[in-house]
Formats: sequence, C-alpha cells, structure tokens
Amino acid sequence: MGIDVKKLDRHGRIVIPKEWREKHGDEVIVLVYDDKVEILPRKGNIMKFSNSIEVEELREWEEMREELYEVR
Repeated sequence: MGIDVKKLDRHGRIVIPKEWREKHGDEVIVLVYDDKVEILPRKGNIMKFSNSIEVEELREWEEMREELYEVR
C-alpha cells in the first residue's frame, strides 16, 4: 500500500497516475464519506458493497449490478 499526497488543480480535480490506470482501468468508484473520499477501481468484486446500499425492493442481480455501475 502506498500513500500519495495530491493537490487539487484549480478546477478541483486530482490526477490518477498513469501506472494505476494501466493496472486498474480508467473507470473508478468514488465513495464519499463525511470525512474522507475513497477511490476504488470499477473492475473487481462489488459484492463487498452489498450490505452498504439501501434497496426498495429485491431485483435481479444483473439489474442491481447495472445500477451500481451506472455512471452519473
């Protein structure tokens, strides 16, 4: 694990290093908490988030997966 300190540019953006994008892809999941922001690669197992979301009704897995991955 590494720790990088990044500054936001004048537009409020941070740069994801090329090496990281090459390894994990160019789409990310951004988790925003009260006191931190977590950036995860979109590829991988999203089941670890299954207990962290609220759903109004149970649906087919593929439909729920698409909604979780929807780019907003």
